[in-house]
Amino acid sequence: MTTLVDRPHTALLVIDVQNGVVAQAYDRDRVVGNIATLVERARAGGIEVVWVQHHSEELPQGSDQWRYVPELVRRDAEPLVHKAYGDSFEDTDLEQVLAERGVGRLVVAGAQTDACIRSTLHGALTRGYDTMLVADAHTTEDLTAYGAPSPDLVIAHTNLYWRYQSAPGRTAGTLDTADVDFAAAPVPAYPRP
Repeated sequence: MTTLVDRPHTALLVIDVQNGVVAQAYDRDRVVGNIATLVERARAGGIEVVWVQHHSEELPQGSDQWRYVPELVRRDAEPLVHKAYGDSFEDTDLEQVLAERGVGRLVVAGAQTDACIRSTLHGALTRGYDTMLVADAHTTEDLTAYGAPSPDLVIAHTNLYWRYQSAPGRTAGTLDTADVDFAAAPVPAYPRP
């Protein structure tokens, strides 16, 4: 149902699963494993995998902290979008990459839940994309020392509110990794309570 014209395709958007981002992330190994499963399923289904990689003072380009985790290997033909802001669309070529491929539906996974994941979800939906969050394929670090809820609650809350997110002419919602079937249907509709 995307509002983007002539954009019938789906892409898996893998956001910031970098050494320095997920080193202390909640349930890191399970989440990275789920993302690896999604990447392989997308590739097998002929679905675009688009990689997003953040850079900052803490993640200088070319550093080990900046590199993607070793469990996830991008293929040369798969687009890589470099970003410096939370929203993966902000001041990047992501929109151009997706437009060139006719993508109007996004399946989102990665890190961090309370920063780049949330920003990108909202950025995508407001730009007209159908935007699904993979509920068990995103994570964040423990920021309770700064007054944030514990990571498990941040993740649960994000899944709760995104499951019921809506906008005119667009679909949003959540799926678990086990329920993502790129071959069956690009983005399933979700019943509302």
